[in-house]
Amino acid sequence: MKLAIERAALLKALTHVQSVVERRNTIPILANVRLDGRDARLELTATDMDLEVVEQVPSTIAAEGGTTAPAHLMHDIVRKLPEGAEVGLETSDDGGRLVLRCGRSRFQLPCLPTEDFPVMAEGEFTHEFALSAEHLRRLVDKTRFAISTEETRYYLNGIYLHAFDRDDRAALCAVATDGHRLARFDTELPDGARGMPGVIVPRKTVNEVRKLIDELDGAVEVALSRTKIRFRFDRTTLTSKLIDGTFPDYERVIPTGNDKVMEIRGAAFSEAVDRVATISTEKSRTVKLALDKGKLRLSANSPDSGSATEELDVEYGGPPIEIGFNARYLLDMSERVDGETVQFAMADGASPTLMRDTGDDRTLYVLMPMRV
Repeated sequence: MKLAIERAALLKALTHVQSVVERRNTIPILANVRLDGRDARLELTATDMDLEVVEQVPSTIAAEGGTTAPAHLMHDIVRKLPEGAEVGLETSDDGGRLVLRCGRSRFQLPCLPTEDFPVMAEGEFTHEFALSAEHLRRLVDKTRFAISTEETRYYLNGIYLHAFDRDDRAALCAVATDGHRLARFDTELPDGARGMPGVIVPRKTVNEVRKLIDELDGAVEVALSRTKIRFRFDRTTLTSKLIDGTFPDYERVIPTGNDKVMEIRGAAFSEAVDRVATISTEKSRTVKLALDKGKLRLSANSPDSGSATEELDVEYGGPPIEIGFNARYLLDMSERVDGETVQFAMADGASPTLMRDTGDDRTLYVLMPMRV
């Protein structure tokens, strides 16, 4: 293999694929990126056996071929090369080295044969649909903060993606929960998604897709089977295994009879929670909300740091109520509010609370209270 490629194009592709590669690998080949030069392009592939990213970059091919090289090392080298430079890649005669040239710089990297590089079998995808990058970004951003990190409850370690018909509205819905909070967001059901299986997309896959589409303007082609999901856009393809488990019936934890409704300006509430929570202990970070007609009193206490209170004007006409929440959870939710005001619907101090963005009827949050 012998080729020439622009440094910026190579760096962008390496940045995308190397983040899939784990820093610590017991299998040496998984620390490498596969490089295939043919048909006027360089194809880069990285995998961790559960997730695979393939990206194609235009390049000038002098001799077709392929090899694998250390992903993170190669990324670090290309990142430090001068902007606007041209990079030459060439395998040694015995295939054991990849020579990287740029100006007067020359690097020799150890290679492993492409035959050892694992290939992820795609299988047959039963449903395919297109989703705008903007809608996919919102779908991820509104829910991923609630994904559980508790490995024993592996079926909560991702976003549950499914189609549903509710209120005469067909939608593609994303749900994430860690047992303490729940986030749900839906968008219009794309053509081809009707009847799709409900799938759990792993946390790492969600994060990688979000990074890849950060500046994308076009559409993302999504393909689904019961065991895999594939995202394809521009010159990039990401294929991932799905979590093999059953997502809980989340509808059962969404309260329906919460009649004590408070509305408050989202920015003012978020800032006040952040200030008051400064005093609370890092472990619990509990903030108490005391509601009375037209007033909300936030408070936090710590045996070591003292106490803090702040009062805010709110729209509330119900009976007095006191309820405690994890401050970090409150901030995670309120920071994702697009509208000017946020609505809390409560039943009592010990029951789940509903939180809604008044400027976005497609987003819903549920938060479990804490004892105060």
